[in-house]
Amino acid sequence: MTANRPSVLVLGAGAGGTMTANALRRRLDADVTVIDKGRTHRYQPAYYLIPFDYMELADQERDTRELLHDEVSFVEDEVTGIDPDDRRVEGEADSYEYDVLITAVGNDRRPDAVPGMLEGWNRTDSVYPFYHASAAAALGDAVDEFDGGRFLVTVPDTPIKCGGAPLKLTMLMEEHIRKRGLRDDAELVMTKPGAEVFGTGPKAPYQERIEEIWDERDITFVPEFTVSEVDYEEQVVRSAEGDSLEYDLYAPVPPQYGHEFVVENSPLTDGGEYVSVDDNTLQHETYPEVFALGDNADVPTSRTASAARKQSHVVVDNVERYLDGRSPAPDYDGYTACPILTEEGKAMIAEFDYEDSISAPIVSRLNWFLDVNVIPSLYWNVWMRGYDPVP
Repeated sequence: MTANRPSVLVLGAGAGGTMTANALRRRLDADVTVIDKGRTHRYQPAYYLIPFDYMELADQERDTRELLHDEVSFVEDEVTGIDPDDRRVEGEADSYEYDVLITAVGNDRRPDAVPGMLEGWNRTDSVYPFYHASAAAALGDAVDEFDGGRFLVTVPDTPIKCGGAPLKLTMLMEEHIRKRGLRDDAELVMTKPGAEVFGTGPKAPYQERIEEIWDERDITFVPEFTVSEVDYEEQVVRSAEGDSLEYDLYAPVPPQYGHEFVVENSPLTDGGEYVSVDDNTLQHETYPEVFALGDNADVPTSRTASAARKQSHVVVDNVERYLDGRSPAPDYDGYTACPILTEEGKAMIAEFDYEDSISAPIVSRLNWFLDVNVIPSLYWNVWMRGYDPVP
């Protein structure tokens, strides 16, 4: 550690990295640097809204440098490895030393991990892995041209960003074709490797309400379906369980993994896919100067921007405690929230922590307004700037 100003290195300029870097710079007298391989920051919760013209992709993009505090340094470089023993990060262009490291690099979306998925996206007009911005934008034309048949959404057997997104896309598509007078000619199907469409435990109240909605609207859920292959020429998805489903329009959630430079070129994952940190302090147990939050933190909660927002408070507090020589505070309780949009003007907020559900499973117009009109503004103008009046 330098004499007066410790160096804090933040990997990733997404939601978790940006808000944490800005909050740290306001809290600490430290040199804060953010490293990311790209300069474009996107509001990823817009991806399932873009195909139905509820949001425009261009309106939900910002230059990363414009979001960061003037005194936070930004380096555009692709990280290739992390050596926590030497407190050094290796990049393609340079290497970077640190006193404190915060990893917020998200996860790696891998449509190529399923045979035929990437080829179907590149070679046909019927496969759109909508967790990618370009696929979400292109899906808009496809849903408008859809004139009947099966609309299929699949979920992989890996942790994913925002587990509610595939449900929301499915319900918004059902409403879209109903408004176009095509409902009797179409089938809406979503699959998952597990048994529940949303989840059990703290998620159970929302699971029950979603089941009711899907029964009312004749949306089909296929459990225990693990995608193993996409035959894009025959328009068939096959599963590891030996089943298959035909499709006319297919919106898969691509498999998602830890980034190679974390998994293969660092000891931080302890043999897993994501950075291994304490579930409550978000501090690495072997390397106390390392913290992680967001999609790349190996904690048992849903991967959403709302989770990253709560985690950011805990990381900032515990970085300050670490630098002061104090023990970390176990203040992250697994909180996350997922607005579940059921149709235009109606939404439910699924809000829960490690142990309990928090909000009631109520579908209302206010929840829609919050998710589509209020939260994006808060995201860009408050949370990403490092401010948050409700920790």
